[in-house]
Amino acid sequence: MAEIQQQAAGSHRPGKRRAKKMSTRIDMTPMVDLAFLLLTFFMLTTTFARPYQMELNMPVKSKVDTPVRESTAMTILLGKGHRVHYFFGLNTPKGTVAAAPELHTTNFTATGIRQAVRRRQQQGPVIVLIKSSPNAKYQDLVDILDEMNRTHQQQYALVKITQDDLTLLNRATL
Repeated sequence: MAEIQQQAAGSHRPGKRRAKKMSTRIDMTPMVDLAFLLLTFFMLTTTFARPYQMELNMPVKSKVDTPVRESTAMTILLGKGHRVHYFFGLNTPKGTVAAAPELHTTNFTATGIRQAVRRRQQQGPVIVLIKSSPNAKYQDLVDILDEMNRTHQQQYALVKITQDDLTLLNRATL
């Protein structure tokens, strides 16, 4: 609390009287107590940012490659500039008679890759092969895994990108 202390003005001389000097002293203890109580209250009642995490179950490494039928495959290529390229089937290696697949380009919005995966899921079971190019960002890989989770895609695999895929990707970006 504040209190006023009075002090004598000095010697008493005849004539002009001086006003008494008053000094004030403010006790800051209650305000400091209140500040620490508020600080403690807000520290104890706040919730900290929770980290976002997704459960990813990795299969046991096997020496035998799992065959994927071309009719059930959907290949997603992650390119530069947060672009997603996809085609249906497998990109067959050079030297075979099969023509290059038709490459579609989209993005990570709800009307982009999510809609393409859902349309493919309506046609029957699908296995999604995700291939990341050297120009893709790590965030793109996280985003595509989120899309697999949102579309409830059960079978997908992270696969190394081949030279044929890179050629197809470079041809599409030109």
